[in-house]
Amino acid sequence: MSASDEKAAPDVRMRGFARRHTVSQAWAWLQRHSEPLPPVTVPLEQAAGRVLAQQVVSPLDVPSFPRAMMDGYALRGEETQGASPYNPLEFAVVGQSLPARPYSGTVGPGQAVRIMTGAPMPAGADAVLPVEQCQAEGDRLLAQGEVPPKKNVGEVGEDVARGQVLFEPLRRLRPQDLGVLSSLGMTFVEVVRPVRVKVLITGNEVVPPGRPKGPYAIYDANGPMLEALVRRDGAELVARRMVPDEEERLRAELEDPQADVVLISGGSSVGQEDLAPQLVAQLGELPIHGVAMRPSSPAGLGRIGSALVFLLPGNPVSCLCAYDFFAGRAIRRLGGLPGGWPYPRVRLPLARKLVSQVGRTDYARVVLDSQGRVAPVAVSGASILSSTTRADGFVVIPEDSEGYAEGATVEVFLYDPFTATEFFQE
Repeated sequence: MSASDEKAAPDVRMRGFARRHTVSQAWAWLQRHSEPLPPVTVPLEQAAGRVLAQQVVSPLDVPSFPRAMMDGYALRGEETQGASPYNPLEFAVVGQSLPARPYSGTVGPGQAVRIMTGAPMPAGADAVLPVEQCQAEGDRLLAQGEVPPKKNVGEVGEDVARGQVLFEPLRRLRPQDLGVLSSLGMTFVEVVRPVRVKVLITGNEVVPPGRPKGPYAIYDANGPMLEALVRRDGAELVARRMVPDEEERLRAELEDPQADVVLISGGSSVGQEDLAPQLVAQLGELPIHGVAMRPSSPAGLGRIGSALVFLLPGNPVSCLCAYDFFAGRAIRRLGGLPGGWPYPRVRLPLARKLVSQVGRTDYARVVLDSQGRVAPVAVSGASILSSTTRADGFVVIPEDSEGYAEGATVEVFLYDPFTATEFFQE
């Protein structure tokens, strides 16, 4: 696209933000533009962790035949009444039933069939006497216990009934779900198409780890972090590229995104070399740029064609924060997952006060102490990524709050799901 074909977009660089959107406004925009993607069909063995695109109704009964639920002898349960080790009752053993090799005859009065777990129940029998209560001598069985009719027998459709709704759309499939689907004879399943994500790391000063760097260069921290976050949220990373602060290079990446979501790390603010906002506005739309939050205030949300584009600040903590608040939320929704926070949460008292500013949402990193309280690690310093590694989690302070006093109970989002176990063992 030539410059003459592009729509005009005001150049905000070096002018600052005239206004900042609220987090709620940004979330509302995301809600309107992040419906689940179309379905695709995948082999069942590749469906773990994927999100169902359609309702699953059982096409058959499981089990489809009455079967033994333990090893023993199939017989008529009422005929065992009164049997005990001191009063064994005698039965004639007329055959056996094995899995996939049933007994072909009919069990008559005073008769029994040796049977294995999972084997079809023979006609005429309605119960299984466990092998522990049996004494077999050739073709003679001494029953040493009672068993009522239907005991230790799996009935037709007892596990799953034909026509039963098993799973609703947008369920994330677990390993045991695949087991149930396989038991129904299914080999393929329709799931929401995985979200394709492109990550662009911008900045002349950013160098990939493993390469030599000059005295004023920095190693890329955001690329590996964003890739891990994208995979955590069930998406597919289609590209991760380093892009210098050159308009034509960045434009080439954005003109044909070839992804559902584009994450641009760095160059998101209003500095002289912050090219991303201007280009996104020219090539598509940038309705959200500048958010009333700390950190991540230069974050932006927009679209180019059908692709959602997220401007993530280059400072690592701001990048993580903006991803979790906005990009991750959209990626999960596009993939059919809940858009809310993907972290376990606990409610705990504050060891020290947590201060905020009305009109701004704060993302405050916190640590947990041995007494089950939380204290702030740092609420400023957007370039101090290690503050998130020292932290056990974070507290979101809403825009209408001045913070929380010491001793106040707050909701803590835990980075590690095992942290709660570590700190709150009985």
